[in-house]
Amino acid sequence: MNWSEVSVVLTTVLYMVSAVLFIRGIKLLGKADTARRGNLMSSVGMLIAVVTVLLEKKVTDTITNTPLKNAYLWALAAIVLGGAIGAVWAKKVEMTGMPQLVALFNGFGGLSSLLVALTQYMTDGSINVFSSVALGLTIAIGAIAFTGSVVAWGKLSGKMFKKNITIPAKNAINACLAIVGLVGVLLYALSIADVAGKTVGDVGIIVTCVAYLLLGFTMVVAIGGGDMPVIISLLNAFSGLAAAFAGLAMSNSVLVVSGCLVGTSGLILTLIMCKAMNRKLTALLFSSFGASAKKGAAGEQKEPKSMSVEDAYLILEAASSVVFIPGYGMAVAQAQHAVKELCDKLEENGAEVSFAIHPVAGRMPGHMNVLLAEANVPYEQLKTADEMNPQMPNTDVAIVIGANDVVNPSAINDETSPLYGMPIINAFEARTVFVLKRGKGTGFSGVENPLFTNDNTVMIYGDAKQTVSSLVSEFDEG
Repeated sequence: MNWSEVSVVLTTVLYMVSAVLFIRGIKLLGKADTARRGNLMSSVGMLIAVVTVLLEKKVTDTITNTPLKNAYLWALAAIVLGGAIGAVWAKKVEMTGMPQLVALFNGFGGLSSLLVALTQYMTDGSINVFSSVALGLTIAIGAIAFTGSVVAWGKLSGKMFKKNITIPAKNAINACLAIVGLVGVLLYALSIADVAGKTVGDVGIIVTCVAYLLLGFTMVVAIGGGDMPVIISLLNAFSGLAAAFAGLAMSNSVLVVSGCLVGTSGLILTLIMCKAMNRKLTALLFSSFGASAKKGAAGEQKEPKSMSVEDAYLILEAASSVVFIPGYGMAVAQAQHAVKELCDKLEENGAEVSFAIHPVAGRMPGHMNVLLAEANVPYEQLKTADEMNPQMPNTDVAIVIGANDVVNPSAINDETSPLYGMPIINAFEARTVFVLKRGKGTGFSGVENPLFTNDNTVMIYGDAKQTVSSLVSEFDEG
């Protein structure tokens, strides 16, 4: 066996090791106590894959005395630049900015697959029809993931698309863009099969890029902000699928495996979140749920009752069971560490404490879990809505921290509400409900919440972190 054959075998083995590490890493990410190990394992797998690619013959053959033609120089420059940007970004971003950062990461993943496909088209003259179709699909899905993620980032950050946008005949426009893009892929494939010339292939590539970049925009821009957590998960799946198709086109097994893992896990998470919202994925994509700030029936007009921290402390001191229901407001206030302190004080006082976590609380999948894990809240205390709702009538105090839509009883009893049918956490069934909010505004979907005016609900207005810290101080003084 000569060195060339040994190199091929070694490359295959290393790619298999990387794939195993990816699979095992994702498995470990399923539990909070093993998530860090899973993340590290997946990172090692990616490092092995990158190093293996850099040692492949096609790359080593680019070593020349001309710097601008040396692939290693460009790879090193990209690693240094990307690493520096990532390090600075990771240091500066606050937890409230994490959802939009994740959205951008999804977009960058799609864009990178798109650029890889374009580069492959421009440099590889031996490409076959199967690979050309795979590259066309890479461009299509990567383009959707990129522009869709940019729109999601703009909506979440409030820097773009602040007002709800309605596109007339949106579904017809999207269908036309999809068909035009597929025609572009067909032209590209025909040019590779020598049925049409290279000029036709170039036109096909351009048509595919433009059509699907526009499709990513039109598909996401009309979807309301309340659905953004699901959209982020779906776009994550798209970025994985784009990578998988790029791997098929380039005959790179590790890219296929990693792309399929990201794509399938993202799709599974999307379906789980759709179920949590009692929504179908087709309805999410082809309608504009939450796009209008539609309000449910006003019902009886009452003013919410408010309470001081001192009075709230007296109720908590006598409570034997307390449930925290966190939402995006907790992230904004960075109150998770103060909440953990209050949790400890309540447990020292003899209360049983739990956390009710709704799948779409916050602005991205698992947002609340990440925040509470950062504050070292035991994973066993985090309960789903299905686990907590049967216990809610026997709960002395439910503390809603910045959540709105996920505790809105209109989802159960108001058929005119846009939230109707969405499973919620039944906070309204608790004996007493504390709602910690800065003001009387609505949630991200713009829907009024009748929970705030219930007889068993009291509002504690102000910054959530300061309010919770004041309650901790009351326990210390008491």
